[in-house]
Amino acid sequence: MSLFNAKIEGVPQFVSYFDALLRALHRLGGTAKPKEAFSDIAKNEGVTGQELAQITKDGFSKFEVGVSWARFYLIKAGWMYAPKRGVWALTDKGKEATTLTQEQAIAIFKGVQTKFKGDEEAAAPEDVQPETAKYWFVGAMWGDDDLTDSFLKEGIWQNGYHDKFTDQVRSMKPGDRIAIKSSFVRKYELPFDNKGQSVSGMKIKAIGTVTRNHGDGRKVDVEWEELQSKPRDWYFYTYRTTVNRARVEDEVLARKLVAFAFDGTEQDYDFFMSQPYWLERFLSADSTAVLKVEAVDSEGSQEEDEQTLLAAAYGVVDMVAEGCFVPEAELSSMLKQWQSKKNLILQGPPGTGKTWLAKRLAKALIGQKTVSDEQLRVVQFHPALSYEDFVRGYRPGGDGRLTLTDGVFLQVVQAAIAQPDVEHVLVIEEINRGNPAQVLGEMLTLLESSKRSRVDAMELAYSKSRGEKVYVPENLYVIGTMNVADRSLALVDLALRRRFAFVNLVPSLNAAWQQWCESKGLDAADIAHIQTRMQVLNAEIAADRALGAQFQIGHSYVTPHEAVHDARRWFAEVVQSEIGPLLHEYWFDTTERADKAIAQLLTPA
Repeated sequence: MSLFNAKIEGVPQFVSYFDALLRALHRLGGTAKPKEAFSDIAKNEGVTGQELAQITKDGFSKFEVGVSWARFYLIKAGWMYAPKRGVWALTDKGKEATTLTQEQAIAIFKGVQTKFKGDEEAAAPEDVQPETAKYWFVGAMWGDDDLTDSFLKEGIWQNGYHDKFTDQVRSMKPGDRIAIKSSFVRKYELPFDNKGQSVSGMKIKAIGTVTRNHGDGRKVDVEWEELQSKPRDWYFYTYRTTVNRARVEDEVLARKLVAFAFDGTEQDYDFFMSQPYWLERFLSADSTAVLKVEAVDSEGSQEEDEQTLLAAAYGVVDMVAEGCFVPEAELSSMLKQWQSKKNLILQGPPGTGKTWLAKRLAKALIGQKTVSDEQLRVVQFHPALSYEDFVRGYRPGGDGRLTLTDGVFLQVVQAAIAQPDVEHVLVIEEINRGNPAQVLGEMLTLLESSKRSRVDAMELAYSKSRGEKVYVPENLYVIGTMNVADRSLALVDLALRRRFAFVNLVPSLNAAWQQWCESKGLDAADIAHIQTRMQVLNAEIAADRALGAQFQIGHSYVTPHEAVHDARRWFAEVVQSEIGPLLHEYWFDTTERADKAIAQLLTPA
């Protein structure tokens, strides 16, 4: 029987690991790193690959958790000790005995149990999940210069920016581990079958321990370890920006990266390719999905300077230049609300540019003008949309059987988890056209900004495996649009309102709108005519007790997208084909009022 399934009657299963761990350390010379001990036990105690792949409800390896609990008890009993962090060693007492009987193992457990009570599934010892030390992955490129050698010689690491990443650098503490990395994209000569897809990767150039933080947001002192013969290549789960903290408390992917970088373990490519995000991309050789970060050069590999990722920046200034009539200060306020709340809804009358603004706010949040379809997903709610469509449900497969399939939302969640240093945005158009509470289900709770971690993970209505839990990562942002004038739309319940920040948009026939119209060929007289007629109409709509301000006509209706050669004719066509039908819908029971309003719009100045 494999050690993984061994059980001593009357005590937890991990007590069976006491003897195996003791013998492994003897074979390893009395001292070893945790990963070396795990590997030795698995090899010599018949633990299968399938057993090694099993994880707890919190995402830890069941095998490693069991061994780590065994180590904890043996330390408490005086058989082992930790000469330094990340090293296991036998005491003189442990060196004297090469094996433990079941009776001795039971005695050790009961002797320590009075001082410590734990559940091997409820938590993980420090060697599986470090409790205090943080793990940082940082870049060393300043412009075109790689300062890795300089940092190693001086015993420091320094942030090349004066106004970026300063908060992260200030949060580095003595004892934190730090690794210098560089990012790349590779398509050829990979150590696994990538089926022709480009794969993101990182080179781990150096590792060390932070010894002092200068507190300026730029510089820390580091005790660097001896250089390896050459940098080690890591694939799939990567960081491209200059400063990143591995969220080992949330992600098994991050814990595997930390083990690779700091403990020297090998990367399990099969494990990563079996994860939903990458599985979809490598499922078939003729897949058209593209896993890319940047274009790949002629040799199939491109080393990225992290700073080049910020070259095509995008912000509120760019939004205004593209025709946004909301003042920069208000746009900045919207972004701050969204970054804090994680979820934002733009609501307003028809024609106020809600969808247009949502997509550009998304680009400003990400900080790049050009973003991939994967980073920015757009969906629309409608009355027929269900939880099974949006989150997860059973759908017919290619073989005619029902298959449990992830919807758009879980696909976005998986992409955000797989790319932890990249903001992902989901735009939900007409969020109240469906039934948000029904469509979102448990996600309504998980979307809350204070619940964006694995600690608050929940089981779904449809689970793919026993005990599976899902959480929404911090780098996933949701923005919805809401037409407040459509009587057919559902009211948004209070639970949704608590989790979203709301921004009201109004018709903006302001100076920015006037300048835009001028750039499209309208003269001052024509602009003033359109502005006056629309303001009079909107005042009448707002004063109507059956309608109100939420039914005003937005500026998008009278904002030209191309050059206009005959302004009066262009405006008349807009009134007849777009504004007129809307007014007849508003005053459907008094058509003469709608006709009068249309006539007033068309009356010459």
